[in-house]
Amino acid sequence: MDLSRRALMKATASTALAGGVAAPWIARAQSAEFTYKYANNLPVTHPMNVRAREMAEVIKAETGGRVEIQIFPSNQLGSDTDMLSQLRSGGIEFFTLSGLILSTLVPAASINGVGFAFPDYDAVWKAMDGELGAHVRAQIAKANLVAMEKIWDNGFRQTTSSTRPINAPEDFKGFKIRVPVSPLWTSMFKALESAPASINFAEVYTALQTKTVDGQENPLAIISTAKLYEVQRYCSLTNHMWDGFWFLANRRAWERLPENLRTVVAKHVNDAGMKERADVAALNASLQKELAEKGMVFNQPRIEPFRDKLRQAGFYAEWKGKYGDEAWALLERSTGKLA
Repeated sequence: MDLSRRALMKATASTALAGGVAAPWIARAQSAEFTYKYANNLPVTHPMNVRAREMAEVIKAETGGRVEIQIFPSNQLGSDTDMLSQLRSGGIEFFTLSGLILSTLVPAASINGVGFAFPDYDAVWKAMDGELGAHVRAQIAKANLVAMEKIWDNGFRQTTSSTRPINAPEDFKGFKIRVPVSPLWTSMFKALESAPASINFAEVYTALQTKTVDGQENPLAIISTAKLYEVQRYCSLTNHMWDGFWFLANRRAWERLPENLRTVVAKHVNDAGMKERADVAALNASLQKELAEKGMVFNQPRIEPFRDKLRQAGFYAEWKGKYGDEAWALLERSTGKLA
């Protein structure tokens, strides 16, 4: 079933009538043998949570009620860094996290976010469903976490601002921009001569509203579902990074599941991820028009000047050195030559 705009609107309305999202969404079973918590940082109406609800229902049914998944959206269980700590300790069993933030624990996990690397989605999925994705999952495993096979889509990231559109690299100079707590973001925007500030997503709206920062960068789906258009005027379609969510499991909790249940859970997590990819693609296709109707002003800058600026600043050479020749070669098989 394709996720429609109407379905998203209904989900939003239902949430409002139910009094918000203070309580987790739960696929209920009478007496589940395994009750696992799944946390994420996105609004309940985002395709990730819509597909996760379906996923939990199917897992409950196919396991005969033995596996119950409780869903905690919207940073209910803390910031990204808080939830990653809980995942590692076993306080939560499942967590979806951007590889760009996971890189604080697994440095290789941020390689998909190298600035202006992927030209399109074909290149993204060739890399992440292929050898590059396998390489990253192997590195995640060394941190005693389990990454499901299919990475979920967060989308190409765009730049929003309350002060000015971004048309060329010079427009980033001195620009106060919120970035996630991740060295790759900070490095890239410093190379572009902006002033990046690392702020957890739960605090982004307030930081923009109070002008602590001038702008931020996120995919259109998050700009929409988090209502950032209320506090930002310009949206520059920079496509500067592609970002995805690894569906992560605490290794001890994962291995407590009998093998047959692990097979069922993994199958439906990956299936849900594939559906979420299609949802995000469809959503992005319609969102520019909707956001424009809500007052956002769009522009589409040329990308090559930004790549040239990063090359001149030594950004690609620096990160090639950090990721290593093997990982960088896997990246360039899908992106073409960068460094």
